[in-house]
Amino acid sequence: MTGSDGAAGPESAAGREGAVVWRRVHKVTPILNAWKVVAAVVAAFVWQISDQLGNVPDVWASVDRYRTTVVLAVVGFLVLVALLAGLYSMLAWRRMRFAVSSESVDLHTGILFRQQRHARLVRVQAVDVVQPLLGRLFGLAQVRVETAGGSESNVVIGYLRESEAQDLRNEVMARAAGVDVPVAGPVTADGAAPPAVAAAPEREVLQVPPGRLVAALALSGSLALFVLVMAGLVVAAVITGSIAPIFGAVPALLGWGGYLWNRFAGEFGFRAALSPDGIRLRHGLLETRTQTLPPGRVQAVRLSQAWLWRRFDWWRLEVNVAGYGTDASGQGAVETVLLPVGPRGDALTALWLVLPDLGVDDPRELLDAALEGSGEHAGFRTSPRRARWLDPITWRRNGLRITRTALLMRSGRLTRSLAVVPHERTQSLAVRQGPLERRLGLADLHAHSVPGPVIPVAFHLDEGLALAVLTEQAERARTARAAEGPEEWMRRVEVPTGRAPATERAPATEVPTEQAPATETPGPLG
Repeated sequence: MTGSDGAAGPESAAGREGAVVWRRVHKVTPILNAWKVVAAVVAAFVWQISDQLGNVPDVWASVDRYRTTVVLAVVGFLVLVALLAGLYSMLAWRRMRFAVSSESVDLHTGILFRQQRHARLVRVQAVDVVQPLLGRLFGLAQVRVETAGGSESNVVIGYLRESEAQDLRNEVMARAAGVDVPVAGPVTADGAAPPAVAAAPEREVLQVPPGRLVAALALSGSLALFVLVMAGLVVAAVITGSIAPIFGAVPALLGWGGYLWNRFAGEFGFRAALSPDGIRLRHGLLETRTQTLPPGRVQAVRLSQAWLWRRFDWWRLEVNVAGYGTDASGQGAVETVLLPVGPRGDALTALWLVLPDLGVDDPRELLDAALEGSGEHAGFRTSPRRARWLDPITWRRNGLRITRTALLMRSGRLTRSLAVVPHERTQSLAVRQGPLERRLGLADLHAHSVPGPVIPVAFHLDEGLALAVLTEQAERARTARAAEGPEEWMRRVEVPTGRAPATERAPATEVPTEQAPATETPGPLG
C-alpha cells in the first residue's frame, strides 16, 4: 500500500519503531468524521438567523435592498467554515496514524486531546469493513476491529480506499489467526514491495432475498401490534369526534417507522459465507458492512420465530459476540444478526456455522423438540405442573436440556425461542426466585453471557433441579474452558473447495451429526 495520494501508506524510516510501520489514513478522513459537527454548526447558525429575522417586520424589504451584501455574507460564512474544516482536517490527518504488529493494532489520534488505542490481537472478536453513505460516494471505507472489551475498546481505522481496507482486514485477520505475514513497508530487502495479504477463499452458504425480508417485516409481531394500536386510535377518534388521539400517535408512528427502516436498510442484501478466517457476513442498503466473525467467538445463539412466520417456517438467528453488545443507538442490533429471516434449513445451517457439534447422537430430533416441541421429549426438562399458576400458557413449552457440548433453553408459545450456550462460553450462572416462585418451589436459571440480544433463561424450573444444574453446569463450564483449543482459529478451520477436505463437512441444508464423542458429565438431566 502506498501513501503518495493521502491514502493508507507507511511513513518514512523515522516513523518506524522496531518492526512496526506506522501508516496514515486518507486525507479526507477528518472531514468525513466531522461532517456531523459542521452540519450542526451550520444548522444552529441558520436557526439563529431565522429566529432573529422573524422579529423584523420589513426583513424581506431589507434583504432585497441589500441583496449583494447578504449574498456576500452567506458566501463568506460558507468559505470560512470550509477553511476551518480544511485546516482542522490537515492538522487532524497529520496526527492520525495506525500500525499493525504481530501483537496488536494501534491507532493514534487527536490534536488537543490525544488518544491512543491499543487492541491486542488475541482479544480480537471480529473485523468489519464498513462503508457509510458518504464513504461510498468517495470510494472509501472504514476498518473496525472489535475486541472483547466492549465498544469503548474497539479500534476504528479510516477512511481508506476500499481495496486498501480489504487488504488491511485480511492482514489483521491473518495475524490474529496466528499466520505469519510480512510487515507492511515501502520496499523489502531486494527492493520489491511486499505483496498484500490475499483474502481467504470462501463459499457462500446463506442469502436473504429482499422480498423475503420485506414479507418478514410485514408479518412481524411489532407491525401487528402497531396496526392494532392504530385501529384503536381511529375508533377513539370516531367516538370522540376529534383527531387528537391520532395526532398523539405521531411519535409512536415515527419510532416504529425508524425501527422498521433500520431493520430493512441494515439487513438488506444479507449474505453469509464460510471461510478459513471466519464467517463472512455482507449486508446493508445505504451503509454497507462486511463482517468477519471468527469461529469460537460466538458466546450464545438464539433462534426465534414470530407467530405469523409459522406458515412459512421462517426463523431468525441472533448471536452474542464480545464487543458487539447493542449500544444506546441500537447499532449492535444489526451487527449481531447471523440470519435475518430464513426457512428452517437455512436457520440450522447458520446454527451449524457457529455450533457444528450439539453433543447428541441425533441433532435433528433434538432441534425439532427444541424449536416447536413441548413436554419432555428429546430429554428436555420442563416446568412442573404447579408452574401453571404463574405461566398457564407456556409452562409445558419452557424447557432445559444439557448435552455434552451445550446448554439449550427453550421458551415461548406464540413467539418461539431457543437459546443455545456452549459450555465453554458460559460466563456465570444464577438462580433467581420471586416471592410467588419461592412459595411454589420454583426458580429461574440464568446463564450469563456477554451483552447482546440473547438472554439465556430457563423459566420456572423445579427449585431442586435449578440448584443441581447450577452446581453441575459450573463444573462443566470450567472443564470445557480448560479443554478448549488455541485461539488461533485459522489453523483449525478449513473451507470446502473444489477438492474434498480431509474431514467432510455436512451439506449446507442439513444439520451435521456430532463429531468425535466427548465425555459427558452425569447430572439431573442425564
